[in-house]
Amino acid sequence: MKVYVVFCHPNRSSFTGQVLDAFHHGLRDAGHCVEIGDLYEMDFKSDMDITQFVRETTMNLNTPQPDDILVEQHKIDSADGLVFIYPVWWSDCPAKLKGWFDRVFTYGYAYFYDDRDNRGTKIDIKKALVLCPAGHTNEHLEEIGITESMRHVMLDDRLIGVGVGEARMEILGGLMGGNDNIRRVHLEKAYRLGIEF
Repeated sequence: MKVYVVFCHPNRSSFTGQVLDAFHHGLRDAGHCVEIGDLYEMDFKSDMDITQFVRETTMNLNTPQPDDILVEQHKIDSADGLVFIYPVWWSDCPAKLKGWFDRVFTYGYAYFYDDRDNRGTKIDIKKALVLCPAGHTNEHLEEIGITESMRHVMLDDRLIGVGVGEARMEILGGLMGGNDNIRRVHLEKAYRLGIEF
């Protein structure tokens, strides 16, 4: 399977970067073909400009897409699986990744409306996985409703909502305090998820 991994963290040597390494190692050991898009390394422009905004709001497919967006869309089109690895910041993904969705999942590419204003989907990806290291424990995030909110937004709207066949989220929580055992368990899980993908 060809897998496109979108990685979003400003510090490649962070624990989130270690999760990427462990997961990538699992994918390779399972025989998958992997491409990694490191949004910070790419200096991905997260802000939508006025031309893109007008294209989206008028649904004008004659307005050309920027080159960096065409590149990302090609990576998705070439993949069977899609993976997102990022830290939980303020109950969601980092702004750069949110901007990636804003700019890459465009009208006519990720979704469309028919003549009765029914929304249709266009992304043809079999499966997606979201891996999110988090400072708070999974129990705390569940208790305060953040987990449910994150799953609805990332899985139901951003992935399944544009045509991804199946999507799941794994929150790797409890990282505040730097417990080495928790980190080890999470890295083992990331590797296993790569093997099982």
